[in-house]
Amino acid sequence: MNTDIEQLLRVEAPQVLGALVRRFGRFEVAEDAVQEALLAASRTWPAEGVPDNPRSWLIRIGYRRMVDLLRADQARRRREQEAGAAELAMQEPARRADPAQETDDSLALLLLCCHPALSATSQVALTLRAVGGLTTAEIAHAYGMTENTMGTRISRAKQQLARAGARFTPPTDADRDSRVAAVTQVLYLIFNEGYTASAGDRLARVDLTGEAIRLTRMLHRSLPADAEVTGLLALMLLTEARRPARTGGHDELVPLDEQDRTRWDAELIREGTELIDGVWNRGEAGPYRLQAAIAAVHAAATAPEQTDWPQIAALYLWLERLTPTPPVRLSRVVAVAKAYGPARGLALLDDLNRRFRLDRDPLIRQRERAVRAHLLRMTGDAADAARLYREAASLTGNQIERRYLLDQADRLG
Repeated sequence: MNTDIEQLLRVEAPQVLGALVRRFGRFEVAEDAVQEALLAASRTWPAEGVPDNPRSWLIRIGYRRMVDLLRADQARRRREQEAGAAELAMQEPARRADPAQETDDSLALLLLCCHPALSATSQVALTLRAVGGLTTAEIAHAYGMTENTMGTRISRAKQQLARAGARFTPPTDADRDSRVAAVTQVLYLIFNEGYTASAGDRLARVDLTGEAIRLTRMLHRSLPADAEVTGLLALMLLTEARRPARTGGHDELVPLDEQDRTRWDAELIREGTELIDGVWNRGEAGPYRLQAAIAAVHAAATAPEQTDWPQIAALYLWLERLTPTPPVRLSRVVAVAKAYGPARGLALLDDLNRRFRLDRDPLIRQRERAVRAHLLRMTGDAADAARLYREAASLTGNQIERRYLLDQADRLG
């Protein structure tokens, strides 16, 4: 399919879904109808051309598919009535015109897909499907599972939303912060999975990082005054800017200190830096602004030796106090070691392991060993470093990362 058409469909998908949900209040049916409309467009538009009003075209097809879906289940009177309402909506020109044209439903859809009744995995899957416009097969491939398994997960998520009585409504002042926080966390998870894939033969999944950035731009447009949303977008752009230099000519992993910084995306760095600079002083910084600030310090260094590691270590300490998670604690170890030497980094890592058992945490135990191996190598302990590199390699499902770790071990003997 033409990439311009594919991008147009992904932009229009949430608006079409919003129009159908607002009209009929049945998210689980409307989402299926939209997917059918997107599929029809992907088959028709490359041959016949994009219609003058693509959104109206998609909404008409979606309405028709909703009629089919609602008619298929005649067990309840309410569904029969909704089918009649859908037929009426198609018969009246005013209703066919495009009820979503003046309404941006992006935020309401993101909030609905990230409903607290759903698990984090289901929130991610439903967001990618309903708001991102990805097919079930695409999402399944990104997360290393079968299409049937992912389809079942998405179907159950929609059923959970229905049982929870989730509504397609904008946030109120009372629940805005908690609901937006759920959305930003889901977008952050999508980006992280794309930036370093948990499994597979590629270091990164550009489809996922690209989708996370697109959806975060969408969220930023809906909430331009939200400093943390702005910080999240800045973080993604500044991090994505380094992606072209993360692998070499043979798809080997290239660590940050060895990257060719001329390959970093200067435009993404400029945009991300401007975003974080614009919101840095808006009250106390939250986790995304702090992480964006760290990424901006990295981006400002044109050579590894110019990196302000003491500032990064201080920012990580601030971040750890705000969000004391294992990944943040381990990142502070790296920053401290870079700023003040490997012995200091190892001492901090030992202390954190005694108090928080980072080496046993399933989320970071692989990276904990890789970090310790790197620090031991810097102190001259080649044997223990090689052993830990191999342990770290055995704990990752990403083939590029595994190859890099084993290569480091082999170099040490």
